[in-house]
Amino acid sequence: MEALQTAPSSNIFFSKYLHSLSQTPHRLRKRMLATWTSDQELNQVRLRSGADMKRKLGWYDLVALGVGGMLGVGVFVTTGPVALHHSGPAVFISYIIAGISALLSSMCYTEFSVEIPVAGGAFSYLRVTFGEFVGYFAGANILMEYVLSNAAVARSFTDYLCCAFGQNRDSWRVEVHGFMKGFNMLDFPAVAIILLLTLCLCHSTKESSILNFVMTIFHVLFFGFIIIAGLLKGSVKNLMNPDGLTPFGVKGVLDGAAKVYFSYIGYDSVSTMAEEINNPSKSLPVGIMGSVFIVSALYSLMSLALCMMLPYNQIPEKASFGAAFQSLGWNWASNVVGAGASLGIVASLLVAMLGQARYLCVIGRARLAPLWLAKVHPSTGTPLNATLFLGAFTASISLFTELEIVVDMISLGTLLVFYLVANALIYRRYAINVKNPPSHTLLFLFLLSCSSIAFSLSWKLKQWWGLPLFGGIMIIITACFHYFVPYSNQPSKWSVPFMPWPAAMSIFLNVFLMTTLTKLSLQRFGVWSCLITLFYVLYGVHSTYKAEEMGMQMGAEEVNQTSSAQQTKLDIQL
Repeated sequence: MEALQTAPSSNIFFSKYLHSLSQTPHRLRKRMLATWTSDQELNQVRLRSGADMKRKLGWYDLVALGVGGMLGVGVFVTTGPVALHHSGPAVFISYIIAGISALLSSMCYTEFSVEIPVAGGAFSYLRVTFGEFVGYFAGANILMEYVLSNAAVARSFTDYLCCAFGQNRDSWRVEVHGFMKGFNMLDFPAVAIILLLTLCLCHSTKESSILNFVMTIFHVLFFGFIIIAGLLKGSVKNLMNPDGLTPFGVKGVLDGAAKVYFSYIGYDSVSTMAEEINNPSKSLPVGIMGSVFIVSALYSLMSLALCMMLPYNQIPEKASFGAAFQSLGWNWASNVVGAGASLGIVASLLVAMLGQARYLCVIGRARLAPLWLAKVHPSTGTPLNATLFLGAFTASISLFTELEIVVDMISLGTLLVFYLVANALIYRRYAINVKNPPSHTLLFLFLLSCSSIAFSLSWKLKQWWGLPLFGGIMIIITACFHYFVPYSNQPSKWSVPFMPWPAAMSIFLNVFLMTTLTKLSLQRFGVWSCLITLFYVLYGVHSTYKAEEMGMQMGAEEVNQTSSAQQTKLDIQL
């Protein structure tokens, strides 16, 4: 009898779905460029989670979360290979360049997060500026970056934990014959640490922040130990021997900057805490930009110390800092490096997993993912369903995926999102807030992106004549835009100074760093982009169309709201 009852319901479901697919072109026209106002994002959309997140965090919590999120495994994994194959002793300059790019992007994030203090981060900023599809595309890439990086970094936790106990890096893994190389070493300690942190994050954000604060203090002290020991015991001669400061030339230094950018991933998670901060307008600028500045300084000094301890051509790709201390005769320090790196990885994972759940929660609010992922637990004030779902998914990937397989793809996805946020800030400042003709700003962004791509390809293909030409074009069009396209009033709260120059520089640097990545990473990213676009066409656009275009009765009933406010939509006028 049950089978007979479920058969008609299944047929009804599929007939409705097929009807929805037949309406796809119409619904895409309605939804792709549909946006919300800032007030609606702050109020109407947020109500879909039921309970509010609890505001318990201060600026010091945000600085600790930002520093803890970035001071993870990246510097331990990327510094050695980049110094050996790309930058040489000038790897610290690569970190400075990557840090400048991260700082410029963080300024764009900060203005958005102060103006729109919601947990959605770049997803929300782009959705209210460029429309639903661009926001969805960015949000899906951020989730990809978080899940893959967290899974791969958790495996590095096992590496350094083995190092702390003086054992081989694969001694706690289980090899499975017949699996492809890079996927054949099952890592159960990585799964265990992710599941443990998932349970911690389900309990309370404030308690998780306190745990991160303590671990971050110890981790900064550990970084200080490496820096001081390296600067005191190392030699400046190692920076010039055997082939000078830049053995691979300026190109190698810039290529290295794209590689080490992986180490800066994490500061954007601070913006996802916006709904849990006591005073967002004051705490967010300090938390986001302060953490980027601190980490940039630590990374640059740490890589400089490494190259002073060892000539660049003697730095091993694996366990670089441990080998450097062994060269000084400090074998015991290798175990200390393993213990300190393990602690940093735990702090980094904690913050990243905190951020990824909030991104998915807000994507669920927008109906681009199932609504149950948006629910906030009334007693803990945390997005419980999103935290559990992503924790389980990340743990399953960490069981077999190596870091080296995904690092370039992670960097590419992150740089693309930061590029979009910088574009969105310029468009919002000059076209939405001031009501200038959108065509002027869109033309400027198009020309700036094209000249940035042309400059980057000229550099990559060694067509040196293109560098002054396209570099000059970028400066000229930015100066003309600054002079001829006015914006009468700055936002009432924190805003990026000297606009549009910082955002334009961020656009250029993000494009430039993207073009230095490998062809394989571009191919993998292309496949991923096709998959998430297909998901939007088959599910996302239909879900949001039903929720927004056909009325919001379901959402109103679920959050027990009696308000009759109607959604207003702003379409980008081309």
